[in-house]
Amino acid sequence: MIFKKILIPVDDSKHSESAVRYGASLAKMSGGKIIILHCHRPVPTGLGEPNFQKAIDNATRESYAIIEKKSALLKDEGVDYEEKIIGGSTAKSIKTIAETEGCDLIVIGSKGKSDLEGLVVGSVTHKVLHIASCPVLVIK
Repeated sequence: MIFKKILIPVDDSKHSESAVRYGASLAKMSGGKIIILHCHRPVPTGLGEPNFQKAIDNATRESYAIIEKKSALLKDEGVDYEEKIIGGSTAKSIKTIAETEGCDLIVIGSKGKSDLEGLVVGSVTHKVLHIASCPVLVIK
């Protein structure tokens, strides 16, 4: 199967890094493009200024740091990629970006960075498996 666009949602977990490496291999084999996506939590609008802007700045800074690490892996592999950062409900954002960008596949880590490390499949991954309109490949 040829994958023209592969969406890889990322966080700062080892499973996310594995997903990026696996997605890069698939993209190299099929000549496809990767979209790496980081979804940060929504910032409450009721914080008021200057707290709201500080929260946005912190979320943006953390998101770019995560994306930068994953981009370095893709640069090393010589894969065509694009970066996206979005705030909001993570699973819904992943679904929306996949549909909007016309992705053929979502490659996602089995667990993210959470306090619930005992779960077999992370809650975001579980939700994406159920709501995505394209195939989802879960990587350990």
